[in-house]
Amino acid sequence: MGVKDMAETIRHGGSGVPEDEVQGATSAAAVGKHPIHPTIIPFPIAFLTATLATDVAYWRTGDPFWAQSSRWLLRAGLASGVVAGAVGAVDYAAIPRTRKHAVGPLHALGNVTVLAIAAANLMGRRRDPEEGVVPRGLALSAATTALLGLTAWAGGELIYRHRVGVVGEVDESTDGETGNDRVASPGGIVPVPAGDARALEYAGETAGEPVAR
Repeated sequence: MGVKDMAETIRHGGSGVPEDEVQGATSAAAVGKHPIHPTIIPFPIAFLTATLATDVAYWRTGDPFWAQSSRWLLRAGLASGVVAGAVGAVDYAAIPRTRKHAVGPLHALGNVTVLAIAAANLMGRRRDPEEGVVPRGLALSAATTALLGLTAWAGGELIYRHRVGVVGEVDESTDGETGNDRVASPGGIVPVPAGDARALEYAGETAGEPVAR
């Protein structure tokens, strides 16, 4: 899929959960079914975006403290980013729906690009952290932050729209009195009409309440 096609797919992706993705796709890299990737990913995001702030601080003040801080933040961002990326790659390979939608490759390839830019940024500061800040380092930090915003949005789409890493599987048993399916959801086990995919999409805000139509 080309960049133009990917952009069009994202633009016209719709606002609802696809009917074939109402059930969650449990993470393959998880502890007690809790996915590891979203637990780790805030660290590289925080470190790498903070680098832009410390670069700007050095640019405005000339204080060497900020240049040194940027270099350490880049190191921490790269180290934590590699770990988060490795764990995320497990889910990307194991869960087909991560590769089915344009936001999946966007999230994966975008984050690989983020790490490559951050590595180039750090290399430019290996000898003199102050000399590497303006203008090259500052520009690379800004590009990293902007791209992280895009890949974070794509990651949110995978979780909240396509339910990657979400535990919410259909219970094979049925409600003996009504013949309804029973669905595990954030609000508890909710009975919904058997085979009604639309109902499954909206079930779960409060256990036992009628399903929204």
